[in-house]
Amino acid sequence: MNQNRKILITCALPYANGYIHLGHLVEYLQADFWARFQTMRGHECIYICADDTHGTPIMVKAREMGITPEALIAKSYEDHSKDFADFQVQFSLYGSTNSQENKNLCEYFYKKMVEGGHTRTQAIQQLYCNHDKMFLPDRFVKGTCPKCGAKEQYGDSCDVCGSTYSPSDMKDVHCSMCGNAPVLKDSESIFFKLNDFKKYLETWIPEHCSPEISKKMLEWFNEDLHDLDISRDEPYFGFAIPGTNNKKFFYVWVDAPMGYMSTTEQWARSQKLSLNDIWQDPQREIYHFIGKDIARFHTIFWPAFLKAAEFRSPNQVFVHGHLMVNGEKMSKSKGTFIAARTYLNHLNPEYLRYYYSTKLNSSVDDIDLNLEDFVNRVNSELVGKITNLGSRGGQMLKKKMDGVMSTPDAEGEKLIAHAQKTADSIAAHYEARDFAKAINEIRSLADEANKYFDEKAPWKTLESDPAGTKQVITTTLNMFRLLAIYLKPVLPFYTEKVAKLLGEQDYKWSDIHTVLKNRPINDYEHLATRIEPDKVKAMVEESRKINEEIQATKKAATTAAPAPKAVAERPAEIEFADFEKVDLRIGQVIEAEEIKEADKLLRLKVDIGDGQVRQIIAGIKSAYKPEQLLGRKILVCVNLKPRKMKFGMSEGMVLAAGNGGSDLFVLSADDGAQVGQRVK
Repeated sequence: MNQNRKILITCALPYANGYIHLGHLVEYLQADFWARFQTMRGHECIYICADDTHGTPIMVKAREMGITPEALIAKSYEDHSKDFADFQVQFSLYGSTNSQENKNLCEYFYKKMVEGGHTRTQAIQQLYCNHDKMFLPDRFVKGTCPKCGAKEQYGDSCDVCGSTYSPSDMKDVHCSMCGNAPVLKDSESIFFKLNDFKKYLETWIPEHCSPEISKKMLEWFNEDLHDLDISRDEPYFGFAIPGTNNKKFFYVWVDAPMGYMSTTEQWARSQKLSLNDIWQDPQREIYHFIGKDIARFHTIFWPAFLKAAEFRSPNQVFVHGHLMVNGEKMSKSKGTFIAARTYLNHLNPEYLRYYYSTKLNSSVDDIDLNLEDFVNRVNSELVGKITNLGSRGGQMLKKKMDGVMSTPDAEGEKLIAHAQKTADSIAAHYEARDFAKAINEIRSLADEANKYFDEKAPWKTLESDPAGTKQVITTTLNMFRLLAIYLKPVLPFYTEKVAKLLGEQDYKWSDIHTVLKNRPINDYEHLATRIEPDKVKAMVEESRKINEEIQATKKAATTAAPAPKAVAERPAEIEFADFEKVDLRIGQVIEAEEIKEADKLLRLKVDIGDGQVRQIIAGIKSAYKPEQLLGRKILVCVNLKPRKMKFGMSEGMVLAAGNGGSDLFVLSADDGAQVGQRVK
């Protein structure tokens, strides 16, 4: 590893059509921890990000609000920038994809794609809304699933049965904005020939991704890679494709990753450098931090784009999991889908920074924000163990004595030396992005320091042994100082206050080698107080109300729009005798596995009593991991006609409620319920 490294870090660009929430912050905070650590170590570290500003949703939302897309993204930029700053995320530059630099890069990449023979055009039929005068992206089309008959499904896949299809295959198709039926209309699309880079990517992916991600991504390579449609028709908010007379625009997933480079170019220019001075520097390490839901774009499409344009690729793509809250996916109805600003209205941002650091590692596993554990950990660890050392030691020295440190006692010298020796281990954990392990070691040092302080009981010896008492306090403050230095990547503002207390400058990692002796300290300044559980409850309640208001507004807008006959009609009624034919029983899941080839399907083996076990293929993968269902008693329709699917025979149906996708809840029975029991 180079002594003086040059590092460029990027994060996925937040979309300008929504607010920053606590799930987003998993990524931006872990990258911030890593960037601050590298800077503390003396390396040149650039941390950049930008708003992702283009696409149909931006255009449509601006139209609904009666403003221009530019006005919409300007407000989003202001809000996002403030949220990040208030959570102490320190970007070298936070930019926007709606910039001249990004436009120039898109056009340059496209030119290289064309020159390399990596594009083709093809006339295709797409759904067009005559009312809204636009071609409809899949997510703006709704209708009835052609496979299972589920209504109000999106135009690319069914949340009920997991099928994928073309919007033109659906029944009762309608525009999700106005409710009118679209028509098929010819359009010539521009495709990027991804398969031209198949061999390159098969080698590149294992070298630049974790084994877990590599295995997942290479599943796409069992057949030829499909060409990517990189064009979108007017009207569209984005950059026009050269040579199309402003009739075609770059697909948002073309210009979004370009934002990494265009923002880097803007930063480079501020330093009187060029993009190539940074991006093409062979000594510069480049790392992308992204979520697992967009891994395919960053490990297949993006490196192929870079190769086509003859730019270097990142050294590594670091992929993380999603945020769960209280062991479940974030829920708007429960108030656990929490905006960054809602959190800030109630709680100190450093509390979330600390809690995330106790959970984060280098794997793609989801992390859980358990709100009760959040309160307990912050109160017991950050406040009760770590801050307690500085508060008790600093105030005792300043208020009960002369405010001047002396020297550590013999036992204190050994304790400090031990804490200094752990620096390499803690640094290794930070480097590996195993922040939870780093915090574990820091917490152990805090335990040792508190044990020392409590056993010495300096509050008892103030009068009988003032010199010895001062040595104990000096040791305690030195230990507190070391903990603060180790925590600086996670708690930068907190550590600034510690440095101020001890009369020091901004800490570098090398400052661990110093032991403070015979020097005055300043007045103790508040560092952290206990979280009151009521504040967390108030935050959740505010979040729930905000999301209810948003949903009510959307519902009102949908109701105001003209609805197609298929949506407006009352559901077909059935007789009670028809309902009696449905055999609902309590089953117990004895096996559960994901179907890796399918995005939304799980394969379950369900015991329905009397020695009968049914295989059920259920479209609930986006809401549940297999292990969450094992042993669970659920409601099953057992007399549904078996259906042969691509991935095997499905011999029943699992009952669930919700809007689909992650907002789906399997109906469960009480633990005391009997397997095989009929449900009336």
